[in-house]
Amino acid sequence: MMHPNMWFYQKCALPPLYSDLLDTAAAVNSLVLSASIMSMFSTGILVLTSPLHTLPLRIAPVLTSAAQLVERTLYVHLHPGLNLGSGNQPRSVFIPPVVDLSTLINRLYSNAADICAHLDIKVLLTNVRSLSAACNGTAVSNCPFPTPQSLSHSPEVVLTDFPLQDPGQSHQITQSLQKYTGQCYVCSPSLPSVLLYPELMKLQEKEEQEKPENQAESLETYSDVVVGGTFDRLHGAHKTLLNISCLLSNRRCLIGVCDEAMLKKKVLTELIEPYSLRVQRLHEFLQDVKPSLQLEIVPLDDPFGVSIVDPLLQCIVVSEETRLGGEAVNRRRIENDLPPLVIHEIQLLKDAYHTESEEEKISSSSLRSRLLGTLLTPPKDTSHLPPLPYVIGLTGGSGSGKSSIAKQLEALGAVRIDCDKLGHKVYEPGTAAYHKVLEEFGSDILNEDKTINRRALGRKVFGNQERLKALTHIVWPEIALLVKNTISQARQEGKQVCVMDAAVLLEAGWTDMVHEVWVTIIPEEEAVLRITERDGVTTEDALRRLQSQWSNAKQVQRANVVLSTLWEPEVTHKQVLRAWSLLQDRIQQRQVKQ
Repeated sequence: MMHPNMWFYQKCALPPLYSDLLDTAAAVNSLVLSASIMSMFSTGILVLTSPLHTLPLRIAPVLTSAAQLVERTLYVHLHPGLNLGSGNQPRSVFIPPVVDLSTLINRLYSNAADICAHLDIKVLLTNVRSLSAACNGTAVSNCPFPTPQSLSHSPEVVLTDFPLQDPGQSHQITQSLQKYTGQCYVCSPSLPSVLLYPELMKLQEKEEQEKPENQAESLETYSDVVVGGTFDRLHGAHKTLLNISCLLSNRRCLIGVCDEAMLKKKVLTELIEPYSLRVQRLHEFLQDVKPSLQLEIVPLDDPFGVSIVDPLLQCIVVSEETRLGGEAVNRRRIENDLPPLVIHEIQLLKDAYHTESEEEKISSSSLRSRLLGTLLTPPKDTSHLPPLPYVIGLTGGSGSGKSSIAKQLEALGAVRIDCDKLGHKVYEPGTAAYHKVLEEFGSDILNEDKTINRRALGRKVFGNQERLKALTHIVWPEIALLVKNTISQARQEGKQVCVMDAAVLLEAGWTDMVHEVWVTIIPEEEAVLRITERDGVTTEDALRRLQSQWSNAKQVQRANVVLSTLWEPEVTHKQVLRAWSLLQDRIQQRQVKQ
């Protein structure tokens, strides 16, 4: 059981600059708790007390240590200069928005992306208020927290960077931290408190030598601020944009969120979270960050939205790559006889883990590409199927590269079941389907050698849904029977995995034969190019073919795993290897459970 008042020190977590401090900590070694006996907390709150100008140097090691204790959500509360060791119980005060604070927010999210990308980090700004906001004629409390603020996730531990100079004060400081946090946020009365890096004197001396504290440069704030984006899978770059928007806003923050019309050209648009989910996560984030703001989240059906017609807006927050968009907004506002907006630009965050096929910046596109080959949704109940061979139903639109992926899986050891070839078999003379097709469509579809002319048959069903349904009602059950026979033979041979390569897997309702559904996708324009080059048909014919099939989005909704052949072959191969490796893990886990 963990003591509610503790502090944490671990040499392996410290960069070289901090490891020097361990010698001075040796004298108080009896107070140090090993990480191995400390439980992980789902949600924590980090109270930063160091001066703003020193925090950029401290934040990386502090986050490194915090990430060893918190595994899901980490709130960050800023109170530069907070003294937890004075003997008097400190209270929260308003801090002004300054340039150093904006810089820290950017650095914090940037460091978090490199150090603890698994954590959902939120920089809280409830106690940040400009002088203009405090003097706008309305009654405003001088206390940031008249009552404790409820957060989306209740903190289970409070951490701080406050430097412990006297080990004898550890109990007093942790008690003070516990009470301080309870005055600010709704949390357990027995909230465990942890002092990170208690011995920071050497680092403090280094900071004072390198950068003496100057008069903080104030940051201009505005009544109404607007920002826009897709906000898919809310990440550090989004949070920086949103946090800075909240920092600049005194009254209202207007957020435009790209809706369907604005998503068509996005990379892997089929994997973008639904609008309602993105809005829900935005609202939760913003409500935690600055609940005093009036929030307006609206759909964006064009690049401008209400930013060009709202007369109350004063500032637009953009990134380096969207500044031109901000300038375009201002041109439209001037055309509408509205004053231009102040354009506040923030830096892009670099992605330390990007691959050659991904953007250098942190982006939702890269995050979506990293989902390829992973399990997006758990497999449905397949208890009616034998556990082995484990059957993958692989499907995708025309030109999507489905068959090339099936061949790669075959090379890795899977039994490939080519349903297109089986489809040809069921038309062979003497089969049950052969006789049924002749009975339904007539003998004029036969070649001279009595084989079925599939082109002639195709002309009879093209554009006629009833006739097409009659054909598939005959053919699909016969193909399914051949598939089941092939799977049964693979089972007898002791095969572990079968890949059912089937363009009509979903349309035919064959998912009851497979353990998982894998879908390959590419953008429609790329599919059209591939089909026209491969089959020698016109663009119009290629489009008609694609439009007669299930859309990518509809197929992805039914998929457990999604793959894409949009990029170079080696990129696709890495996806396949990832998917195969994760599949082997799932199969092994199933066998252990059984």
